[in-house]
Amino acid sequence: MLILVVALGGLFVATDQVAVTYAQSRVANEIQSALGLAAKPSVSIKHFPFLTQALSGDLDEVTVSANNLKAPTGDPGTDGSDPLSIDRFTAELHHVRINSSFNGAVADSATGTALVSYAAVTKTVSHQLSGIASGVDVSYGGNNQVKLAGSIQIPLLGSQQISTLANITLGRGNTLGITLPDGAQQLIGQAAAPQWPLSGLPTGIRLSGVRATSDGLRASLSGKDIHMTG
Repeated sequence: MLILVVALGGLFVATDQVAVTYAQSRVANEIQSALGLAAKPSVSIKHFPFLTQALSGDLDEVTVSANNLKAPTGDPGTDGSDPLSIDRFTAELHHVRINSSFNGAVADSATGTALVSYAAVTKTVSHQLSGIASGVDVSYGGNNQVKLAGSIQIPLLGSQQISTLANITLGRGNTLGITLPDGAQQLIGQAAAPQWPLSGLPTGIRLSGVRATSDGLRASLSGKDIHMTG
């Protein structure tokens, strides 16, 4: 009898593992399609056993990670043709409600992070300051700040190099921006302060904070009723 129980237990564990692997792959395919990702994201369904969660249609916790998430960006009113690449996106989804085909899922809540490289920020800021500044470079400035450097044309003085520390700010509608010191702000013009919307995230995910790190801009994410599939 003991041998039979052990054998049945092993069979259940093996069946559960096959089922969770299949479900993770299906969910990853749907997320890839919904977000337009070039590569399949990593999906990990937490807690054992999976089959009892699947039968209830409610997964306790799911971790999703994706690289090179492309997001349309630009000044409000532009067509957003200059993409801002999120190097690394990770989200912890809680109480994920799935359908029987694993092609639709909504999470009650989520937290996560998005990492944007300074190369991506430099590209976007250069585009937004074109005609005002050239040779723009954005890098880590230490102490939760970024360093903005470049050349600007000043009447009577010609091309002048500027280099200043700036703060990263969080605005409405998933918008990131750079707040410059007053002197630098006046040099490039009040209306030219670099800012950009960060979109392309799953529906329901919002930016809740941002900080400058040596690796890039690290944004904190949170949200409710997260739609991870199309």
